[in-house]
Amino acid sequence: MNHLTRNDYAGALRLLARLEAESGDLEGFARAAVAAVGEFVASELATLSVCDLVTGHRQVVDLPGQRLGADDIACFDRHFFEHPLLLHHGLAGGRATHRMSDALSRRDFQRTALYAEYYRRIGFEYVVAVPLFMDGRTLVSIVLNRRGIDFSERDRERLDLLRPHLAFLYRQACMAAVPSAATPKAVALAPVQPDPPPAELTLREGEVMRWLSCGKTDADIAALLAISPRTVQKHLEHIYVKLGVETRTAAVMRAGDVPRALCA
Repeated sequence: MNHLTRNDYAGALRLLARLEAESGDLEGFARAAVAAVGEFVASELATLSVCDLVTGHRQVVDLPGQRLGADDIACFDRHFFEHPLLLHHGLAGGRATHRMSDALSRRDFQRTALYAEYYRRIGFEYVVAVPLFMDGRTLVSIVLNRRGIDFSERDRERLDLLRPHLAFLYRQACMAAVPSAATPKAVALAPVQPDPPPAELTLREGEVMRWLSCGKTDADIAALLAISPRTVQKHLEHIYVKLGVETRTAAVMRAGDVPRALCA
């Protein structure tokens, strides 16, 4: 179910415009993105996390007043390959925004050594990760942490609305980066390769995508195209695979805007 409102879309556009204005280089992007995303969806600790999937080491870009210490990061690394979100995005290839509670119940999470030795130590219980880049060796994500209350499904959808655009801005910042002594190790990130172009949609899939981009429901699309809702769902499954996405919103963002005149 899509929980997003018109204000969510407007807020996302404002955030992206702000990031484009503030993030002229890789370090600027990292710090501006952490600050902006941590405000867009409220959190008590926001970081840009760079995980080396071979060595099992994480580098972190955070904000003054929200810093993780070297001992905290070393503690995380001891449980690197046990982290459900890291396993989901870095090893299983999950591309969508994911919460800790999507992977484990609160009770099961609290029983893990990761929680006992790391999350209890830093004082947070609820986590959501927005993957920006992954290549089999490196995973780069924006990670938000909270006490008290979990991230809602709407929070997750709002972050996933931003995700492809944040990933694009991250890639742009990486391509423009010139290694220098002034560049902190925490943002000396892996080489970036562009996402492969989406596979070509069939004519019928293109029609379904057009109406999906106009905000139509499965039932609406079925009526407009004189097909069954089940057939619409099958077309959507194929579209998601071809576009490399998992949700309706992500498919619309990946496919690009549809002129409003076409939605009449």
